[in-house]
Amino acid sequence: MPRTALRVRRWAAIAVLGGLLAGCGTSGGGSEEAVEPAAGAGSGTRTSTEVRPIEAATRITDAKGVTVTLAEPPQKIVCLVALCDDILVELGMVPAATNSAVLAHPGFLGKEKAAEVPVVPGGFLSPEVEAILSHRPDLVIGLEDTHGKLAPALKGATTFWPVQPGSWQDSVGYLRDLAALTGRTAQGEKAEKAFRTKLAGAEKARSDRTALIIFGSDENFGVATPETDVAAGLLPKIAHYPWKSRGVDGSYSLEEILARDVDVLFVETLSFGAPDGRLSDKLARNPLWSRIPAVKNGKVIEVDSEVWAKGRGTRSLGVVLDEATAALR
Repeated sequence: MPRTALRVRRWAAIAVLGGLLAGCGTSGGGSEEAVEPAAGAGSGTRTSTEVRPIEAATRITDAKGVTVTLAEPPQKIVCLVALCDDILVELGMVPAATNSAVLAHPGFLGKEKAAEVPVVPGGFLSPEVEAILSHRPDLVIGLEDTHGKLAPALKGATTFWPVQPGSWQDSVGYLRDLAALTGRTAQGEKAEKAFRTKLAGAEKARSDRTALIIFGSDENFGVATPETDVAAGLLPKIAHYPWKSRGVDGSYSLEEILARDVDVLFVETLSFGAPDGRLSDKLARNPLWSRIPAVKNGKVIEVDSEVWAKGRGTRSLGVVLDEATAALR
């Protein structure tokens, strides 16, 4: 698939290491969930709905070992990654500026209110430093392997927090950490509780159907796997999801997908610039496409890639669960 499409997903190419305590931290921000396996570890362990209290803090250490220290709770936060936007909405906040389109989703701010949030020029891959600093942010949150290069230019003017979510547990951990830093602890606990309750309910009603998430901008699609994709990490808990990572450059063919008898197929069309059509319509040109059970039975669902592919926070993952469980019934 195109290099740009691969770059969007490349952040998640590092497989989640077994035994990693996703979300552990200091100063009350982290989430200690050692009993819950990381993404891709299987679906046997039921998600706990218990939420530990979050304590306000001016210093946290996130699940990846990154320490963030602030003099006071941040008011102006610039988001360079959709996870940041997701968390802020969960906490009842709005970013000072963003380069994500996830806020326009009706489950977030909606198009009208999202249009009021300033957009950082330069796009996801190359946000402009001067534009970021023009908003005088107290905190800038970006993706470590994409925006880490901006850290030297931001140093001294603001605090940069590089995040790298690899599982839903990581996402919960980041939620708790930012709730601690902003002092919005009650909102953080409420958001975590809502997500855990939704996930536990979906697990209880687990479907025996075979599901698949594919992504791309043209016929050269990729398969989202639990080891490399946060949303896909939820699917083994709620359905049969027999897809494993083959590395950044490896994927599955339509022949292999056909052999797995996929019952429900979720499609993320990644658009770069002007929309050029749905991925599912392009794949329909291949004669094998019509033979997949999901295609035959009208169970091909084009989903919002801003939420499914890029959101990665508890609000986005809640939307994923709602839409996936509805389709899997």
